[in-house]
Amino acid sequence: MWRTSLQVRVIGMILVASTVVMIILAYALVSVLTQRLVDQKIDIADQEIERARIAVEQQINATGSANSVQVRINSARASLTQMSAEGGESHAVYEPVIVVENTAGEITTSPEGYRIPEPLRASVANDQVMYQFTTIDQPGGSSYRALVVGTPTMADIPDLQLYLVMSMEDEESTMALMRGLLSAAGVVVVVLVVGIAWLAIQQVITPIRSASRIAQRLAAGHLRERMVVDGEDEMGRLAASFNDMADKLSKQITQLEEYGDLQRQFTSDVSHELRTPLTTVRMAADLIADDAENLEPHTRRASQLMTRELDRFEELLADLLEISRHDAGVADLQSANIDIRSCIESAMQQTEHLAKELGVEVISNAPETPVNVQADSRRIERVLRNLLANAIDHSEGNPVTIDVGHTETAIAVAVTDEGVGLKEGQEELVFNRFWRADASRKRHSGGTGLGLAIAREDAVLHGGTLDATGIPGVGSRFRLIIPRTPGAPFGDEPLPLMVPNAPVVVEEEDEEANS
Repeated sequence: MWRTSLQVRVIGMILVASTVVMIILAYALVSVLTQRLVDQKIDIADQEIERARIAVEQQINATGSANSVQVRINSARASLTQMSAEGGESHAVYEPVIVVENTAGEITTSPEGYRIPEPLRASVANDQVMYQFTTIDQPGGSSYRALVVGTPTMADIPDLQLYLVMSMEDEESTMALMRGLLSAAGVVVVVLVVGIAWLAIQQVITPIRSASRIAQRLAAGHLRERMVVDGEDEMGRLAASFNDMADKLSKQITQLEEYGDLQRQFTSDVSHELRTPLTTVRMAADLIADDAENLEPHTRRASQLMTRELDRFEELLADLLEISRHDAGVADLQSANIDIRSCIESAMQQTEHLAKELGVEVISNAPETPVNVQADSRRIERVLRNLLANAIDHSEGNPVTIDVGHTETAIAVAVTDEGVGLKEGQEELVFNRFWRADASRKRHSGGTGLGLAIAREDAVLHGGTLDATGIPGVGSRFRLIIPRTPGAPFGDEPLPLMVPNAPVVVEEEDEEANS
């Protein structure tokens, strides 16, 4: 979906971006609010610690020195507890703690056993008003976060320190509520942003999808398909431009189809019309050839040339008729259960005279057991004959090899020569009509220039493939693959498409590693 849908990608990016922005904003807002609450708590603590210090000094000084230190600080703490319960302008609630350390190092606290963090006590002992956030343990194992603020006093009890423990539970509850509200608001905002973005993208995606769908139908041949022009905005102009382009393409395609039909009809008509005069010329040529012994040498030579060119002309007409049938889509396939070896033998017999003339040895590596396939024997023989004639013609006198491979679903026949080979990029050009790699090169086989083109059409008609590869100066290989049942899919290739005697290319990195 991510790679195939523009809408999903845009919505996904908007979702990620809006989520990141909301997280950053929520984090910044929570940080600011938290700092604000902490600063407010510290301000209240500063006010309350000053009021409490004055009250403790007054209470301690008012209590007779005849009482013990514990009694006196308990009395002072009781007065502070009452002050905290009554509340002041700040309505602060706190727990007072009074600590006295005598010269012997003994510590007296009220309430008894209450422990103040040592770093805070040391700072207060240096006559500083200090505060610290800490965790207060409660009986039963529970605990809570608190702000502890301490101050030295001027009471008549030496080294008396006053601390106020102010719980942060209210502030933490406020921040928890704020985080929950921000999270819910963030989710709602992200959903709204994504929803709005989806609606906005629909306005753009819908025309694009319509254009894509109509383009596919145009490619399938439905040339009357057009987009609906709605409005004069960018999408409206896109639809108008698309329709204008479709009109022009439709006209061009229609013209090309008409030209193609005329060309195919012309080729077919000319081929048929030439058959009648060609038959007459053939009869006259045969009549002259039958009396060749009574002809003058130069006349006999002219008769032989005429007969050979008539053979080539008849072959060209036959190929033109065959290629016109393929172009018109009326080529028929007369399939039967055949042994591919018989087609190879027939093709070898038909090209035997050419191989002897050029001194080329044709080697067949066909298996000894039958290789059966459902195919049109006439077309398969023609394909193999064209491949063999082409290989013999370009083998430069070197051997031509025929290899056969087969699987459960397909059979393959490869014809390999050790001749001039193919340059890079010529593997597909060889199947073009009337294409020649070297126009100055003489064709010993006398081909028409349509043989390989017809061979590929015959392979495609069977649901197979015909491919070529080659290396200049090493040779070339043509490989035919057809399914055992025409039109059926086939999996692995029975034979590789590679020149067997291809030189091994060693990478520079490998050479450096071995040196």
